Amino acid sequence: MEMIADILLVAGALGAGVYCFVLARRLARFNDLENGVGGAVAVLSAQVDDLTRTLVTAQATASNSTESLDALTERAEGVAKRLELMVASMHDLPDSAPKPEPAPEAPPTVFFRHPREERAS
Repeated sequence: MEMIADILLVAGALGAGVYCFVLARRLARFNDLENGVGGAVAVLSAQVDDLTRTLVTAQATASNSTESLDALTERAEGVAKRLELMVASMHDLPDSAPKPEPAPEAPPTVFFRHPREERAS
């Protein structure tokens, strides 16, 4: 009886060993950096790094553009104020330019008919 128990115990241990070996191989293929999930995780990690760098660059560019637009807006507001003052001061000026006089009308053209004998000579 003891011998049967020992044989069953050895068989169970061998079965567990084979099962662990098969699981270890599957896990190695699962974590393979080229074909398995490990490769997908590595690719996604690289893409996240690239996107992070791109985002930082885009934020810096947007910040520079915002500063530039703010400066241009301030300049434009200053110019608009000066133009408004100039236009307002133009309304206060008298009309000093003389109005052009109309051109004198030319006398109407008159045609005379000469008798025929004067034309023949």
